[in-house]
Amino acid sequence: MTEGRLGRIWRQVAEQAAGRSGQVSAGDVCAAVVPGVQVTGAWLSAARGAEAGHLMRVTNDVSERLAELQLTLGEGPSLDASASGNPALASDLADGEAGFRWPAFTPAAYAVGAAAVFAFPLAIGAIRAGVLGLYRDRAGPLSDFQLGDALVFADTATLLLLDAQERAATGPGGQPAGLALHRAEIDQATGMLTEQLGVSITDAFTRLRAYAYANDLRLADVARDIVGHRLRLPPDPDLSLGDEP
Repeated sequence: MTEGRLGRIWRQVAEQAAGRSGQVSAGDVCAAVVPGVQVTGAWLSAARGAEAGHLMRVTNDVSERLAELQLTLGEGPSLDASASGNPALASDLADGEAGFRWPAFTPAAYAVGAAAVFAFPLAIGAIRAGVLGLYRDRAGPLSDFQLGDALVFADTATLLLLDAQERAATGPGGQPAGLALHRAEIDQATGMLTEQLGVSITDAFTRLRAYAYANDLRLADVARDIVGHRLRLPPDPDLSLGDEP
């Protein structure tokens, strides 16, 4: 990692902030990494430890779908990167390796327009702050130069995200209100299910994800219907996410 690379990437991030006339934030890293590393889209989640996290920035609809699919299915590169603290790289979702690693996520991601996915943990030592995810609509690995830049973008996002959390920015990591609302609805629906079904928070979230998965629905849409009292899950549904741990 050279000083020239660091300076170049900080300038790219600062240009994103200047374009919106705002203070530099981790969200600007998410926007800058797309042209910087030559990918199709990106997403950024803020989290504490190895949890699923709160989606704080996406660059397009496919990025949002990829982040949501991983939350719904309970598997994918972001979760692997968060749990392991190492990058999770899949340069071709059509090959057998990606399908073996993420049997549910891989075909779903391919169906929404991703051909390659790359996830980088936002971490400093034992501190985990979230994940920076990238995707391409064509298969192919990141070059060594692009991979090096992606790692610096991730480090930059980590520093900015931790700074935002220290300053108690609005919402987890200061994410836009729309994305914060989506996660708030999921959390609210999970809480409602604990009372309706008499189960733990973990089991309630599993039931919520299982219903969305089994009915091919977006997790946020199911949560919104539960919160709006348009949907009530039965007490004993025969729903499962297969062999998910």
